[in-house]
Amino acid sequence: MAIPGLIYLAALTCAVTLGQQHWNDLGRLRARLDALAAGPGAHSPGAIAVVALAVLAGAATVGAAVQAAGTWCEKAWLADARGPATRRLTVRRRRRWQDADRSYRAALVAAGRATLAGADDAGPLTESAERHHAARTRIAHAPPRHPFWAGDRITAPEYRVWRTYRLDLTVAWPHLWLLAQDGTRAELTAARTAFTSAARLHAWAAAYLLLGLCWWPAAVVGLLTAATAAGRGREAASAFADLTEALTDLHGRELALALGIPCDGGLSREVGARMTRVLSKEVT
Repeated sequence: MAIPGLIYLAALTCAVTLGQQHWNDLGRLRARLDALAAGPGAHSPGAIAVVALAVLAGAATVGAAVQAAGTWCEKAWLADARGPATRRLTVRRRRRWQDADRSYRAALVAAGRATLAGADDAGPLTESAERHHAARTRIAHAPPRHPFWAGDRITAPEYRVWRTYRLDLTVAWPHLWLLAQDGTRAELTAARTAFTSAARLHAWAAAYLLLGLCWWPAAVVGLLTAATAAGRGREAASAFADLTEALTDLHGRELALALGIPCDGGLSREVGARMTRVLSKEVT
């Protein structure tokens, strides 16, 4: 946390000293540093120690502030559609998803009919359906319920598991976690930590973009950092969601048996519904 803070303080020094007009004037920066080195306190061990401690404290403060902002970014990525702005974003994403879903279903029906009829264009129509499916998946894996992609991606297993097994993943998750092996828990924890780190990196990007108002090279660093953070966040969210769904598929039957619910073969909707009632402590 201190090292990124020190780098940011160095960039801040360049921004204050050079500004937009002299953004690449290294001579100006060198002259400023020489003037500081020639000051009366530059040769005093006590003054140097105080300055060093102040710089370290400033770097730690900047790092802590950005870390707090990263927590806010993470919550924003996973926010529900509560306020007017987030509801509008969610509605817009849901409409896009519904349009893509209709296109995919139409292409899928056309491909199925062509395959049954033995038409020559069955192959291209199937590829078209696959492209429409990929386009829908890029928006969300399930009907959007959040204003941002990450929120829908991480919560998609909850919707998909309920649709497939009628199992409420929210109430089943602590029990599945206890049944998981240590390696599986480590993978899930690593994916979740990577998502948090991506949100923190996004906060650093915002800090550099703000600094870019005084020194435009910092804005370039901020843009590159933001792009990196977005890519890492998507990868981490996808990894966590896939692992969550895989854990349910692999250990759902084990959980049913642990709860005393007969489960012959794989997990079914009937077994999942019974598990939901038991785990929810519903009176039957």
